[in-house]
Amino acid sequence: MFQSVEKPRTVTVNRQAGLLVIDWQDSHHSEYPLSGIRAVCPCVSCRGGHAEMAKPIARAQLFAQPNGSSEVQGAEFVGAYAISFTWADGHNTGIYTWSLLRSLCPCAACD
Repeated sequence: MFQSVEKPRTVTVNRQAGLLVIDWQDSHHSEYPLSGIRAVCPCVSCRGGHAEMAKPIARAQLFAQPNGSSEVQGAEFVGAYAISFTWADGHNTGIYTWSLLRSLCPCAACD
């Protein structure tokens, strides 16, 4: 079961600003660069194989250059626990859990 800090109240993909904006149930506000969201794609091919899947993703990776497009073509919720994106280059296999996204929040309070 997710704690309230891991549940979003609102989720917005702001393509013009290049941001994923999440307002969390506990009133925390997070803004993630879409290029960073693509750079930290949690799918097996982006992570470098199954052996790498258990390794944590560092918050600093949100500011790395992605290997593919960071233009979002679409986004959809995965159950009640995650979001998935379709990027302009067709990549769509990353499932970003709410707990992963909250752990990567780049704001000063979370740093």
